[in-house]
Order: sequence, then C-alpha cells, then structure tokens
Amino acid sequence: MRKSRTITAGLLFASLLSAGAAHADEMLGSYVARISDRDHQASDGYALDDAAQMVRQDRANWHKFHRRDSDDESDAWFRTNDQRADLQRMLERPGAMSSSTKRAIVDGEPLVQVDVYDNGVRVSILEN
Repeated sequence: MRKSRTITAGLLFASLLSAGAAHADEMLGSYVARISDRDHQASDGYALDDAAQMVRQDRANWHKFHRRDSDDESDAWFRTNDQRADLQRMLERPGAMSSSTKRAIVDGEPLVQVDVYDNGVRVSILEN
C-alpha cells in the first residue's frame, strides 16, 4: 500500500509540475514593430550594436519619446524603463530570437512580431 501511495504522490507531483510549465509559457499577446534606423541608436545618440538593445529602444521610442514608425503597434507590457530592461533580458535568453532574426535586425529595418509570454518573449521577422 505504501508503494502505491508513493507512486500516486509522484504522479500528482509530476502533473503539477507539467501544469506549471504549461502555465509559464502562456502567451499574453503580441505586437508588431518596424525596427527602423531610429531604433538603431540609443536615446543619447550612440549607435547600438545588439538586436536586443534595438528592440528595447523601439519600445522606448514608442512609449517614452513618441518616435513611432508607421508600422509600429502599441503594447501593454513595456511602458516603463524597468519593464524595457526586463524585455532586454528576456531577448538575450536563448530561443528568444534566432541568429537570422538578430542579423536582420542589426543589418536592416525589418518588420517584427514580438510574442509576449508570462516569462519570456519570442521575436520573428514578418518582412525584411
């Protein structure tokens, strides 16, 4: 009987973990943005050289400086500087952007879609 309870408890624990993992990846929404030349420069004018910084700058340009590209959409997640710092950290995680997406952002002005999840983001190119 004790072995049966241990197995049952183990299965219950495993199912709770998998439910938590599924919840952790819950999509909150998405937005579209053009990562334009203005997003390739920091607010104080120096050139950015990293895709994560450029996506973050796009949100600063949208929310703080009101420098918006015609393709840009609003978002409900990255209004403050602290939230944009969190965005950059999430963008720097493995899997947030492919190497080809990073290159397209750094080397051009692509239209991107940013999918926002509970604990992360994913960026994909809609148009180069």
